[in-house]
Amino acid sequence: MSSSSLVDLPLVKLTNPDPSFPALFVLHLNNGKENRFTLQFVNEITQALDAVERMLDDTRGDAAGQGGALITTSSSEKFYSNGLAIEAAMEQGDVFYIPYLKMLARLLTFRIPTVAAINGHAFAGGCMFAMAHDYRIMRADRGWIAMNEVDIGIPLIPGMAAIVKCKISNQNHLRDCLLAGHRFKASDAVAAGFVDQAVAQDALVSTAMEYARRIAPKASGLNQKLHLIKAEMYRETVILLLAGGTTPGGFLSKL
Repeated sequence: MSSSSLVDLPLVKLTNPDPSFPALFVLHLNNGKENRFTLQFVNEITQALDAVERMLDDTRGDAAGQGGALITTSSSEKFYSNGLAIEAAMEQGDVFYIPYLKMLARLLTFRIPTVAAINGHAFAGGCMFAMAHDYRIMRADRGWIAMNEVDIGIPLIPGMAAIVKCKISNQNHLRDCLLAGHRFKASDAVAAGFVDQAVAQDALVSTAMEYARRIAPKASGLNQKLHLIKAEMYRETVILLLAGGTTPGGFLSKL
C-alpha cells in the first residue's frame, strides 16, 4: 500500500499510509540519529500537528465517519528520541521550554487517538514525548524507556513531572522511574503498565497501525469530543504543562 506525503520538513515528515483512510497519519521523526528536541524540532512537530488539524477540519462525510489516528515513529534504528538538546535548552530557557511543554499538552489532548511506535531508546524528554500518546508500542529486542534526569543532575520542572505521573499509576514504578532513573526494557514497561505491547522490530509499525485502526472510530466525526475528554482526564497535567512554570520546587519556599 503506497504512502502519501503530506508534510515534508527537514526534521519531520507526515504521511498518510492509506488513501482510503484519509484521517490516518504517520509522523516520522528525523532529527539525526538521536531525535533530540531542539526548538526547530518542536516547531516542526507543531507545524505537522497544525497540518493534521487542518486536514481533519476539511474531512467530511463517510471519511470523517471513519474517525482517525496519529502514529509517531523514528527514522533512527537506535533512538525514538534521546531527549532534549539539553545545553541549548538550558541556554534558551523559557524560549525552548514553553513551546516544548505546550507541544506535549497538545499531543496529550489531541483530538484523534495517538500511538507511539517506539523503535529505539526513549530517554528523558523522549520518554515524556512517548508518554503524551494514548498508546505505546515498543520494540521488544532493543531499547529502554527511562527518565534519567536524576543521573544527569537535572531536576524536573512541574509539567515534566506531571506528564510522567499521569501515565505511571503504580507508585513503586513511578519511584523507580523518577528517583532511580530505572531503564525499563520493553517487557518491564509492559509489566509496569505504561507500555501497551512489546513486539519484534519488523512488527512494530504494523502493530501500531492495528491499534490505530482499532481505536480510530472513537474519533468518528473528527470533532472535539476526544480532545475535551482527554483535557478533563488529564486536567491537572495539562494545567501544569500550560502554566509556563519552569522552576522546579517553586513551592518549597513555604516549608
